[in-house]
Amino acid sequence: MLSENGTFVEALKLFPVSKIIFFNKPYGVLSQFTPEGRWRALDAFIPVKGVYVAGRLDADSEGLLILTDDGRLQAQIADPQHKLEKTYWAQVEGVPDEAALSLLRAGIKLSDFTAQPAKVALIDEPAGLWPRDPPIRFRAAIPTSWLEIRIREGKNRQVRRMTAAIGYPTLRLVRAAIGAQNVIELGLGQWRQIDGGIGVFEKLCEGGCS
Repeated sequence: MLSENGTFVEALKLFPVSKIIFFNKPYGVLSQFTPEGRWRALDAFIPVKGVYVAGRLDADSEGLLILTDDGRLQAQIADPQHKLEKTYWAQVEGVPDEAALSLLRAGIKLSDFTAQPAKVALIDEPAGLWPRDPPIRFRAAIPTSWLEIRIREGKNRQVRRMTAAIGYPTLRLVRAAIGAQNVIELGLGQWRQIDGGIGVFEKLCEGGCS
């Protein structure tokens, strides 16, 4: 339930959080505490009990995860109705032109839904980005490029499906930020816990939540 003025931050104040964890998830790690098959799990990195992921990443994606012990807050972070922007860096096969990027900016139609308009820019390889283990597979005759993609929803494998739909498959995907919280200040596989939390999410919502 949102507070009377309808803001995300005011809603958070109604439901104080005792634990908030920021984690830089490596490739090959599931967004859960139980391993499956060849994939590792969060229990190999985070010893804190009773926290849950707010906005999952696939095992083959990397970057920022937020975990909390408040289920209502978990839902509010992940639910696109609250419009908390997520920033992704996607290394794609080929170099998209402006015509291709404009399709993402307009809101591209996928097989089962139409994605909301995204903020998209062609960028250099992000400074401070760690090497992936294992590295991506390059095709010698085809260059790669990096896109910064900002969206306020997060359906299953959405960014990968969006870039594939314009003809540029994603080879590597990193969630760089959730709201104003970025991943670069955390080393790969590192996590940081904050207790209390309200001020942190005021910072997360810099730039707007509703």
